[in-house]
Amino acid sequence: MRKDIFPEGFLWGVATSAQQVEGGAREDGRGESIWDRFAAIPGKIADGSHPGIACDHYHLWREDIELMRHLGLGAYRFSISWPRVLPQGRGFANLAGLDFYDALVDGLLEAGIRPFPTLYHWDLPQALQDRGGWSDRDTAAAFAHYAAVVAGRLGDRVKCWTTHNEPWCAATLGHEEGHHAPGHRDPAEALRVAHHLLLSHGWAAEVIRREVADAEVGIVLIHSPVHAATDCAADRDAARWFDGFFNRWYLDPVFRGSYPADAVADRVARGHLAGPEMPFVAAGDLAAISQPLDFLGLNYYSRVVMRADADGRPAAVPPAPAGELTDMGWEVYPRGLQESLLRIHRDYAPRKIYITENGAAYDDPAGAAGRIADTRRIDYLRAHLQAAHGALAQGVPLAGYFLWSLLDNFEWGYGYGMRFGLFAVDPQTRQRMPKDSAHWYRDVVAANAVDEATSPPSRGESRASDA
Repeated sequence: MRKDIFPEGFLWGVATSAQQVEGGAREDGRGESIWDRFAAIPGKIADGSHPGIACDHYHLWREDIELMRHLGLGAYRFSISWPRVLPQGRGFANLAGLDFYDALVDGLLEAGIRPFPTLYHWDLPQALQDRGGWSDRDTAAAFAHYAAVVAGRLGDRVKCWTTHNEPWCAATLGHEEGHHAPGHRDPAEALRVAHHLLLSHGWAAEVIRREVADAEVGIVLIHSPVHAATDCAADRDAARWFDGFFNRWYLDPVFRGSYPADAVADRVARGHLAGPEMPFVAAGDLAAISQPLDFLGLNYYSRVVMRADADGRPAAVPPAPAGELTDMGWEVYPRGLQESLLRIHRDYAPRKIYITENGAAYDDPAGAAGRIADTRRIDYLRAHLQAAHGALAQGVPLAGYFLWSLLDNFEWGYGYGMRFGLFAVDPQTRQRMPKDSAHWYRDVVAANAVDEATSPPSRGESRASDA
């Protein structure tokens, strides 16, 4: 059987986030986060659950490191809980919180696993939200202070740092559409939030480089290729609109030091901006945001297909039948990962790229013997790794792959109903149970290669809606 072999030194890992796996929400001085508050509101979480215990990684982290060691991983991408380190968002640090991450880092290094922390994965301290949250420019300054505290404690051992995970989600889902914490529905506020998130990235990057010798600093952005439903001009313009709204609004400031002019005009036309000047953008902001990155983290799950609605407004098109969707309702479209990598390499030329999230939600129950045969997840991962290898062959500086996720966890507004993990987690005992995908991924990591032959043709890749 032929195999796609990855370069020597390619970094294999898994990813989690603090709010989704840690639990320990009221322990050892941790403050409240916006997700703790949001999840307590009836109706906000689909299954009525709360992340207060989650996977109990706060207590079971040694066991989880052993799982990663068994998989042979080279790195663990985790996020640091801002309210665990700074319960009020700024000011004096909670030493117990820092001690937790100190021990986690040491445990990872002892197991030969590189710590790869993200400073912000959406769990803003509620104390800062009470003072305006990310819509207040002062929160960006608080984030830089937080970065200094964490880097000062861990920087002697941690060299790879990510500032933010998917600022689009924090801004749009949290402040424009209301699906994520803090649950606001204000498009104008969402634009301020997006800018302050990016500004805080720039300020934090400066702090980390000052605190940590030989630091590598990046940001993680979600990316989806955007296809027009047909070749007509209106549908192509709908695709352009969404690409500006979803992809270029974050890529352009980070790599080019400017917001995309067409996307700004779209926001003005919708009344979300009074004009193209954007008063929340101060002198020097874009220079801070666009300072050179050591790497870009790319999160990829699927593509987007757009058309112009009857009134001319852009609208998403369901691109595939239900049998070609994950449990999240996302099309299985591996070719889009290669397309995203090639586009970013061509248009923005980051020095190095990591795939920082890629995975699929499928609910595969245990069989009679306790085996969890998650064949669909294996097919999904295999096809996407083949796509990543194809991008490498075309010159993309891809340095590693982090599978989402190590554990079935608290999947934000869906609660515990969406299962992305290599390991299932018993909701009562928190026992970790390996799925077939965990064994498969262990073999991929050991071989530094993925087989070419056993996956069926990528679902949805020949559809007429491709543009």
